[in-house]
Amino acid sequence: MESFDPDALVIPNGHFIDGEIVNGGPGSDYLPVSRPSDHVRYAQMPVANSELVDRAVQSAWRSQRQSGWGKLPPRDRARVLRRFADLVEQDVATLAPLEAVGSTRPVRDATAWDVPYTAECIRFFAELADKYGGEVAATSPSLLGMTLTEPIGVVAGIVPWNFPLVLATWKIAPALAAGNAVVIKPSEMTPFSVLRLAQLAVQAGVPAGIFNVVQGDGRITGDALVRHPRIGKVSFTGSTRSGASIMAACAETGIKPVTLELGGKSPQVVFSDVPDLDAVARRIVMGITGNAGQVCNAGSRLLIQRPLAEAILGRLIPIFNGLRAGATWSASTTLSPIISEAQATRIDGILQRAVSAGAQLHCGGGRADAPIGGAFVAPSILSSVARDSEIVREEVFGPVLTVETFEDEEEALELAQHEDYGLAAGVHTADLGRALRLVRGIEAGNVWVNRYGRSSDFIIPTGGYKRSGLGKDLGRQAFEANLRSKSVLIDLNG
Repeated sequence: MESFDPDALVIPNGHFIDGEIVNGGPGSDYLPVSRPSDHVRYAQMPVANSELVDRAVQSAWRSQRQSGWGKLPPRDRARVLRRFADLVEQDVATLAPLEAVGSTRPVRDATAWDVPYTAECIRFFAELADKYGGEVAATSPSLLGMTLTEPIGVVAGIVPWNFPLVLATWKIAPALAAGNAVVIKPSEMTPFSVLRLAQLAVQAGVPAGIFNVVQGDGRITGDALVRHPRIGKVSFTGSTRSGASIMAACAETGIKPVTLELGGKSPQVVFSDVPDLDAVARRIVMGITGNAGQVCNAGSRLLIQRPLAEAILGRLIPIFNGLRAGATWSASTTLSPIISEAQATRIDGILQRAVSAGAQLHCGGGRADAPIGGAFVAPSILSSVARDSEIVREEVFGPVLTVETFEDEEEALELAQHEDYGLAAGVHTADLGRALRLVRGIEAGNVWVNRYGRSSDFIIPTGGYKRSGLGKDLGRQAFEANLRSKSVLIDLNG
């Protein structure tokens, strides 16, 4: 898509309950919503209090039972979801600018990747709708044992700001395909594209009330949502700290399952036998500068076999320096804004403390020049960093790459491990045996070899080890996590 005028967009605003957009109503609180690219305030978002959250959840609970969505023949449910996916794909001219204007996603990326990926994710889970129904168990001849699967009921999804459409769909699609209703809380910084998604779902034939959206922050709206007694499952993507709070709230108010994809501090390990240094450099760059590094699985720790360090750095620096900061509504932008001034200040502080502690700065190291007033951080590379330093240990969530070197495979494996995080890792090598040893040895839920990042093969689940999360998004595992199992035992001689 070409560049667009952000001031000309029509922004859907409000909550989405019972199939229609609902305003905040008398006495509602509102939060200002600003565009990350230029810090222009472009909307006032209503905040759902506990009463409105209850209204949305009750609507979902009632609709899930009365509409027959959960008892619909699975192939019929899949047809509705396929229509939903088609409408999403056809709506790219509306969805992509809406996603871009208020988030860190450049319109070119939203058009080429986010919206098509969203549609295809819905199609993938639609095709799982009739693939699971339970199984017959091996029992004695006088008994018939079965396990039956049923929808959970109402699933809550809490979505972060970095990929609003895509990560919302990770929660919405498997829950709907399994026969559940959903209540989604987008981030208060990127609240509006998911509203459009809800409108398209109703147009496709998803019954009113099955897909509800409540706006607000985590402290009020999110807390009320996860604590609601009619919520049967919670799926969250975001920070490790917030994930721990959500898990505690679910335990305090009635035990319910949670899926959590949380923070990461992921390594990219490069061995000296890689055949194409330019290709490896491009992979490394995309692994840390895509979406300005505001990605949970960003490859922020580069580990290079010592003989190759100078050659790799020599290729990375010009690419880093060539990225062009600009507005998300400009088709020429190659470096996204940081989501907020507060976050940019935090990143800058981590960088400055690292340099003050003796880190060698190869490029970047502060704010990036941009033609508009948003917060941009220059893509930065630092070496001579201590392993226990803040910049190596903590998730920066920005375009900041630390570089360490290793001598052999044993040292590489030791450096790749992280005490707290285990979301992802990348291994670049021509030696298949070495690759498999690293795959088995690295404590991470996702390990990519000779690439960095997920593909569009939705069958491959994603999730982390340790403080990086619990459970899986995508794949069959995500679908099964939106079902509950009932054991049945029948005495044939009774």
